[in-house]
Amino acid sequence: MLALTFDDGPDPRGTPAVLDALAEAGVKATFFVLAERVQAHPELFARVRADGHDVQIHGYAHLRHPYTPREDVEDDIDRALTVVPGVTKWRIPWGHLAAYTQELAARRELQIVGWDADTHDWRGDSAEEMLARLEAGLEPGSIVLAHDGVGTGARRQDARETAKLIGPLVASARTRGLEPGPLREEWPVPIPLGNPNL
Repeated sequence: MLALTFDDGPDPRGTPAVLDALAEAGVKATFFVLAERVQAHPELFARVRADGHDVQIHGYAHLRHPYTPREDVEDDIDRALTVVPGVTKWRIPWGHLAAYTQELAARRELQIVGWDADTHDWRGDSAEEMLARLEAGLEPGSIVLAHDGVGTGARRQDARETAKLIGPLVASARTRGLEPGPLREEWPVPIPLGNPNL
């Protein structure tokens, strides 16, 4: 089991290409969406759902919790849950938790989900570079972080290389006996809370 997860969408600069690549590879994924982008691009959000992918929440906006007042983050997640109801998992932007983040999640019955295999696709690396970096660390239960959205500070204009990575990554995982897919309720290893590099 290997989780494919995508953050910061839906975004016309990346989501369509990522969805096409996932369909071509025959796999589903988990999308941690930003609710402000769901409102801006409802047709893309509808396609994510129509294609059968798992939808979870990233926030309304992309707030860095340790540098944002608690009440602002609380307002943000509540607004997000109004736009995207029924989710059970929350990926914290940048994987940066504040002292209050876990309490906010628990009160809303949300499981915080980090990652342990980072594509670093926001840097604009090629699909080949990302695959070489990822392959060495893939294990049963790995959670791969990628982005179908182009975030503030990203050193790329679109998610073309992320889309190009999907087919080779899926093929490589399968040669190792790992079946890529969405993050499931029952996961074989403990799920990290945030960014493993912090």
